[in-house]
Amino acid sequence: MRFFVVCPGGLEVPLAQELAEIAGRPECKALGAWVIDPTPTSPTGGVGLAAPLSAAMALNLHSRIASRVLLQMAQAPYRQEEDLYKLASGLAWEEWFTSKQTLRVDVTAHRSPLKSLNFATLKIKDAIVDRLRDVTGDRPSIDTAFPDVRVQAHLTATQVAIYLDTSGEALFKRGWRDEKGDAPLKENLAAGILSFTAWKPGQTLFDPMCGSGTFLIEAAQIALSIPPGAIRAGMYGDDAKSSRLAYRPLITSAHGFGFQRLKPFNESAEQKRWVDLKEGALAQMLEKRKQFPGVEALQITGGDINEKLVSMFKGNWQRAQLPDQPVVRQIDALAAKPPGGVGEGVMLLNPPYGERLVIKGGRGQDRAANQDARYDDLDEPDNRFELNLETGRQSAKRSSRESLKKLQAQEEQDPKFVEFLRQFGQHLKDDFGGWNIFVLTADMALPGQLRIKESKRTPLFNGPLECRLFKFEMHAKRPT
Repeated sequence: MRFFVVCPGGLEVPLAQELAEIAGRPECKALGAWVIDPTPTSPTGGVGLAAPLSAAMALNLHSRIASRVLLQMAQAPYRQEEDLYKLASGLAWEEWFTSKQTLRVDVTAHRSPLKSLNFATLKIKDAIVDRLRDVTGDRPSIDTAFPDVRVQAHLTATQVAIYLDTSGEALFKRGWRDEKGDAPLKENLAAGILSFTAWKPGQTLFDPMCGSGTFLIEAAQIALSIPPGAIRAGMYGDDAKSSRLAYRPLITSAHGFGFQRLKPFNESAEQKRWVDLKEGALAQMLEKRKQFPGVEALQITGGDINEKLVSMFKGNWQRAQLPDQPVVRQIDALAAKPPGGVGEGVMLLNPPYGERLVIKGGRGQDRAANQDARYDDLDEPDNRFELNLETGRQSAKRSSRESLKKLQAQEEQDPKFVEFLRQFGQHLKDDFGGWNIFVLTADMALPGQLRIKESKRTPLFNGPLECRLFKFEMHAKRPT
């Protein structure tokens, strides 16, 4: 089978590395041969591979960086909308789902000659519905909000590819986030950024502006080999309930992924493979718990000046099935010191553009509410960025992009925040010698504001917002 694993733009290289690691797991090797496409040298929005059908289960369970796992149903040349109808109507959809299940169809394009993507979507939807009606005597209903089955098509200038979405809800929805907090960061983007830092489990990791803890929770789960899909896979049974904001009402432990609502994956052989995959993951988790028996052994710590966000982080940590309470405290980033007096480590942060720097009340709480709304706006079905398979570039609505740019420009001009960055840069020089500092921001002028020369900058997208991951190598002070 052919798959396309979608990821945020800029994370194609770490995704390809992750896919190779997943394919090398003993329980994944047992499924059959995996052939991963060459690592893209430019943004493609994902990585393709050939693998057994069962690989969809392993990818959804284990991939931290993927947004979706798409199973290719067909690919063919086209010239007009009728060609799309003929291709889609010739596929045996009845072998994958029933007419009693609800359906959603999405179409993206790159340089397609067709005038209307809406009309192209309608033709593919009609083809699927007509096919099921002819074969079963009944037709499925369309549900754009909470569909049982998602079909994705992508148009290039001459080719159309049609996919079944095996993920259902986007994979960044792990199940542990109960409150989005301020400056929300998607979990799969956080995991991809961690791979750029070269941080390894057991090494000190510190986030002085941790917010609701996305970076630190992803790192702790990596250290403990907790699959990102563990909650959605029901691996904890009744001990872990997904949060009320984790994903849409359709998702339960019995149907946490899209493939669980597709006929072939409910056959006994595939069900047995699914159990084996989860048991293999659980055995690895138990081994890692011996290596990191408590939270102190993880050496993963954080701080934030906002008491409410520190509380959110603690709740998210527990829902993520991580040990004890996280090592975190309410503190001004300008007063934060290296954890345990460690002379070197990795600092990773996503600055909150100024307004999260308020301790309580005021604009900080308004900001959190606005950020929650924005996080929802970036989610499906409104955001098309993570469905763009061709370019890896975001294609969100222009108005959304323009409003974000205006907000960013306003924040860049905040003199109080500019002064904070100057002080923070000096604080890093004075107290974090020997550390590698990584900062994700949409402010391209950040190095100048910190007054530190970056050693590397990596282009990334946080939803529709273009960002940079800046690396700063802090030189250790020479003894006097």
